[in-house]
Amino acid sequence: MPDMSASASLAMTHLLPFAAEVDEDKVTPGVLGFIVFAVMALAVWALMKSMNKQMGRIEFKEAPDPEQTPAATKETASGAANGAARGSAKGSAQD
Repeated sequence: MPDMSASASLAMTHLLPFAAEVDEDKVTPGVLGFIVFAVMALAVWALMKSMNKQMGRIEFKEAPDPEQTPAATKETASGAANGAARGSAKGSAQD
C-alpha cells in the first residue's frame, strides 16, 4: 500500500500555486455565507417537516364521481316519488 503522506504532499505542491493566485480583492462568501446558507437550509427542512405534519391532520372527503351522480340521483328521485305517491295514497285512503 503506498504511503498516503507522499501523495498528500504531492497534491499540496500542485495546489499551492493555485492558492497563491487567489485575488485578494475578490469577494467570497466565507464562513458567514456558509452559516447563513446552513440556517436557511435548516429552516426549510423544519418548515417542510411541519407542513407534512399539518397535511397529515387534514381529513379529505373525495367528491362524488360525476358519471355516477346522475344514476344515483335518478334512483333517489324515483324512490322519493314512489314514497310520496304511496304516502298520498295512504293519506287519501285514510280520509
